[in-house]
Amino acid sequence: MAFHAHLLPYVFGILGNIISFCVFLAPLPTFYRIYKNKSTQGFQSVPYSVALFSCMLLLYYGLIKTENGMMIVTINSIGCAIEMAYLVVFLIYATRESLISTVKLIALFNVLALGVIFVATTYAIENGPKRVAVVGWICAVFSVCVFAAPLSIMRLVIKTKSVEYMPFFLSFFLTLCAIVWFFYGLLIKDYYVATPNVLGFVFGIAQMILYMIYKGPKKQRKPIVQPRCECDQQATQRVLDLRAYLDMQEKRRVDLGSLLGVQVKPRVELEVIVETPENSVAEDEIVDEINEDVAKVSEELDGEKTIIPSVV
Repeated sequence: MAFHAHLLPYVFGILGNIISFCVFLAPLPTFYRIYKNKSTQGFQSVPYSVALFSCMLLLYYGLIKTENGMMIVTINSIGCAIEMAYLVVFLIYATRESLISTVKLIALFNVLALGVIFVATTYAIENGPKRVAVVGWICAVFSVCVFAAPLSIMRLVIKTKSVEYMPFFLSFFLTLCAIVWFFYGLLIKDYYVATPNVLGFVFGIAQMILYMIYKGPKKQRKPIVQPRCECDQQATQRVLDLRAYLDMQEKRRVDLGSLLGVQVKPRVELEVIVETPENSVAEDEIVDEINEDVAKVSEELDGEKTIIPSVV
């Protein structure tokens, strides 16, 4: 029974290393997306900057810890390498504003804050349990910051009602990691490791609940049918109008040709030739009759003085 009790911290330590490694790899799809789209797309660098600082601080804590520090050193060494790789990718594809803010965060946490802690604990506090205790409490505070860092993402999820920027597996492994490291710290009586993981467990559960609330089927975007360009429509209309115009011109040409091919006969003046017989009534009487007939015909033709040919 004592053997199992002695072995149990190593089991939880190894499990903690494996699950923490999975936590570090959980953002890989996010950074693959950033790399593929050549843009950070609204993702924030705060969780990764704080995580890098926490890994470096825990690495320092594991190195000055005289007992049970190996598990802490191994996983945080890997964590430092992975988080630095994430931040390099983020800086490459970040906008100018995100680039400046990320550089400021790295300078503030990983250069200034870490430098102050290292110098202060090295030269102001003698090596031994007291230094371990001071660095341990500092680690506990900033471990809480790591677990609280996704709060900004949770606020974004509530605001946008979308879990696009909060991967489920990251929240799941974060919760599982908090459980395992809590038991590891409890078994080795390292409360600087166990205490912050209680809050980590609470934040992890809250993130998964939030994911379930706002999780939903992705809305399929309808393909946008681009309207035909106005210039194309005008060009088509012009082609049609030009064709109709040419047809009209051809018709007019044909009609004109037809008209030109018809000879308009000049107006024929009608002439009445009256032959007077030699042996007839007196000439004066005949002339009077002719004049009367002509006047009658003229009256019937609306007064037009038309000469009607004689009928044989």
